[in-house]
Amino acid sequence: MIEIDVFLDAGGLDCPLPLLKAKQALNRMTSGEVLEVLATDTGSVRDFDVFAKQSGNTLLLSEDNAGIYRYLFKKK
Repeated sequence: MIEIDVFLDAGGLDCPLPLLKAKQALNRMTSGEVLEVLATDTGSVRDFDVFAKQSGNTLLLSEDNAGIYRYLFKKK
């Protein structure tokens, strides 16, 4: 089981706000910490995948549970 250090509920926010809020949260975190993000924006799937590749943060999980998207990022 992965320990969550920071939780971000971005439900109801439209693109690009879930990504911006996640970036802000990650900027406040220290290396190795894990951020959990919940979002309802379908565009977040693509946004978070691209963000992980470009930022160097590790996308540990990306899942869709009936329109609720859950992501886990490990801060680089």
